[in-house]
Amino acid sequence: MHVEDLLRLEPLGLTLLWGDRPQLTREITGVTATDLEDPGRFLQRGELVLSGLVWWAPADDEAKAERFVAALEEAGAVALLAGEETHGGVPEVLVEACRRHGIAILSVPVHTSFRAVTDTVYLRQWGDLSRRPAAPYALPENVRAELSRLLADGTDPDTLLTRAVAHLGTPPAYVLSATGRTIARTPTAPPLPVRRAAEAVTATTTLSVDPDASPYAQWHLHLPEPVETPPRMLHEIAEVLAQHRRASLRRETTARGRATDLLALIDTPSSAAAPAALGRALEACGLADQDPYTVITVKGAATDDGTLDALTEALHHLTDCGFAVGRLPTGEPGEATAVIGTRTRTDSGTDTIATTLKNLWPTLQSRNAKVPLHAGISTPATTPQNLKGALTQARYALTAARSRRAPGTEAPTSNLTAIEDLTTLDALLTGIPADVRTAFGIHALGPLADDTNPSHRMLLETLDVFLTHNGSWARAAEALHLHVNTVHYRIQRVEMLTGRDLARLDHKLDLKAALLCR
Repeated sequence: MHVEDLLRLEPLGLTLLWGDRPQLTREITGVTATDLEDPGRFLQRGELVLSGLVWWAPADDEAKAERFVAALEEAGAVALLAGEETHGGVPEVLVEACRRHGIAILSVPVHTSFRAVTDTVYLRQWGDLSRRPAAPYALPENVRAELSRLLADGTDPDTLLTRAVAHLGTPPAYVLSATGRTIARTPTAPPLPVRRAAEAVTATTTLSVDPDASPYAQWHLHLPEPVETPPRMLHEIAEVLAQHRRASLRRETTARGRATDLLALIDTPSSAAAPAALGRALEACGLADQDPYTVITVKGAATDDGTLDALTEALHHLTDCGFAVGRLPTGEPGEATAVIGTRTRTDSGTDTIATTLKNLWPTLQSRNAKVPLHAGISTPATTPQNLKGALTQARYALTAARSRRAPGTEAPTSNLTAIEDLTTLDALLTGIPADVRTAFGIHALGPLADDTNPSHRMLLETLDVFLTHNGSWARAAEALHLHVNTVHYRIQRVEMLTGRDLARLDHKLDLKAALLCR
C-alpha cells in the first residue's frame, strides 16, 4: 500500500494538506500511533505515523513542530496523519514543517478513528494474512497463519499470547487491563499483583492493544524484560490481541442489551415486576439463583460513552460474583447500572464488594482523570423482588456521592458511596436532590433563608453554634464570645422568625437539617 492509496478510501475521509508525487508514492510498511514530542526512537523506516497532536499546544513555538517532524524524517517515516479532534484542525506550523522536511501530511477527521486507519494498513481480518505476501509484515508467515487459525477457533488469550511470542523464545509477557487485571500471561511470566500491574500499564515499555477503545476498556501488551524485537513485530502481535479483544467486546455489547432489558424490568413503574418475567431476565443475564443481589449505579460525563466500560472493568475485579451491566431507561446520560449476583452467600458480601471497589476507584478514576466517576451501592437484595428497592438505594447513594464535599473544599469526600456509609443526618441529606434540599432549607428557615441580610447572617451563625453545642447557652456564648443574655435574645429572634421552639428536639432537628441543606 502507498500513501496515495489512503486518499482514495472515501470512508476514511482523509485530506491531503501537503505532499507531492514522490511523497505520495512511498510504500507503507507499518503504522505507529504516538503523541510523544520525540517519537523517533520508536519508529521504523517506511512507517505511517498517526498523531492526535496532544503533544502540541497553540502557545508552543515553531521549533517544537520542527523537532517533531525532523524526528519523523530521520526515522524514515513515509507520512504523518494528524488528527483534527484535539485542536479542531491541523496547525499550519506543522504543515509547513512537513513541507520543509519532505514528509507528506494528511488530516484525519474527527469521525475517523486511528483504528480504522490501522485496520486498512494491517488488514481488517487477520484471516487474510496467510494469503498475502509476507514482505510488508514483521511476523513470519507461518506465525501469522497459526495466529489466524487460533483466532478463528476462538482460543483463549493465554494460548494466543503464548503462541504469538513463541518464536521469540516465549519471554515473560502479559496482557493487562486498564486497571491491572491480568487478562493473559505466558508460562514464563509469574503472577503479577494488581497494584504492580496497574503501574506497568502506564510504563513506556507497555504497548496499547486497542488505543481507540475507551480508557477503561483498553488492553495492554506488557513485556517486563527487554527483547531484541522490532517494534513493528510487537505492533503486529498487539493487533492479533486486538482482534481477540474486539470479539470479546462484541459479546459484551450483546450482554449489555440483555442487562438493559433486566434493568427496565426492575425499574418498572408498577409496584413489582412479574416474578416469572424477572426470573427469565436474570437467567438471560446468567444471574439466576445468585442472590443476594447488589445494585451499583455509576455516573460519568454526560457526553462520555466510557461509563459502561468503567463499570464493567471495575466489576471484573470482584471474585465469585456474576454481574450484568446496562443502562436504565430512566437513567441520565453517562449513567450505567449493574446488578451483581453473589454466587456464595456470606453476611459480609456487600462489605466485600464495597471495599474492593473503593480500593480500586482511584486507579479507575486515574485512567481518565478529566471525567469524574461517581458511584452508589445498595444494600443486598435477598430476593429478586427486592431489586426495585435496591435500585432506589443505589441511585440515592449515587446522588450522595455526587453531593458530598470535604469540609472547606469543593472536592468530593469520596466518589463512591454505599448506603451503609449514610450513617449521619448530614450524610443522609446528601442523597436528596439539590433542588429539594434548597426548597426545604428555604421553607424551614423562613425569613432567615435570606442570608444577604447581615442581621439574618448573624442569627444563622448563632443558631448553628447553639445547635452544634447541643443547646448549651454557656458553651454557645463562649464560642461566640458573647454574653449569655445576648445568645438568649438571638435564639428568641430565631424562634420568632422560623416559628420553631428550640426547647423541642424535633424542632431542633428540623432547623439543623435546614442548615445542612443550605
